[in-house]
Amino acid sequence: MTSGNELQKESRFACNMLALDAEQRNRHELLVHGLREWQSEIRELPNGYAFRFSNDANMIRDLAEFIANEWLCCPFFDFELKVERESGLLWLGITGREGVKPFIRMEFGI
Repeated sequence: MTSGNELQKESRFACNMLALDAEQRNRHELLVHGLREWQSEIRELPNGYAFRFSNDANMIRDLAEFIANEWLCCPFFDFELKVERESGLLWLGITGREGVKPFIRMEFGI
């Protein structure tokens, strides 16, 4: 028996375009477009990037939906959603194993 932290296999750096149906894909494209507009800062990390957004309940919901969709089609990403206390900042971290960082730059136009 293996623990949940052990990887069975590593996926390749390619999006599974069949992971989302047409309606989900359209919604995801709208989210991606909106997130590019709404992000206010990008921080480079050793293995990816962190994107800053204003702390808003609707933004948290949209980011969670983005993560859920992106996780299905791009299983090689690690996601971290950080919501700071007292209505502080909202950060979305997208990271992964070696090679993911250039993929993020290409996919998200950084």
